[in-house]
Amino acid sequence: MFSKSKINDPSAKPTEGSDAPAKSASTSSSTSGSPAPKPEFAASAPRPKAPPSLLSTDLTVTGNMKSTGDIQVEGNVEGDIHAHLLTVGETAVIKGEIVADDVVVNGRVIGRVRGLKVRLTSTARVEGDIIHKTIAIESGAHFEGSVQRQDDPLNTGKGKGVAQQPAPAETPKA
Repeated sequence: MFSKSKINDPSAKPTEGSDAPAKSASTSSSTSGSPAPKPEFAASAPRPKAPPSLLSTDLTVTGNMKSTGDIQVEGNVEGDIHAHLLTVGETAVIKGEIVADDVVVNGRVIGRVRGLKVRLTSTARVEGDIIHKTIAIESGAHFEGSVQRQDDPLNTGKGKGVAQQPAPAETPKA
């Protein structure tokens, strides 16, 4: 019923007596009432992972940052950071909330840390609560705060606070 087409086969040679190019053969099949064959695309190589965004030691950022990629902080940040992987360098100081899938703290964090995987290395200094799914604290790390395990630590719970408070009554405008 179906036969393998040699139109896209690079080893196939045009048949003798046919001086029409292979292109016209594919267009003639599309006019015969059957849908045109979809081109087959070879699988491309996966894209290499982008390098992390780097905030160097001489950089101070005031404000919130959000990325779907990785961030490596070596400088100072005053604000919240949302990322896929956040690495806090030894010289870094972050004052704000951290929300990331993976958090590696080598430097100083003043504020809440939320992550699926949180790791405090021996040079880490954290002042604030840690909400995690898994945590590792190396010997020598300084930590002052509470630790809470949650199945979904990335859920910031902003919806809970709104749901618990009654909505203000609106006055009708005339």
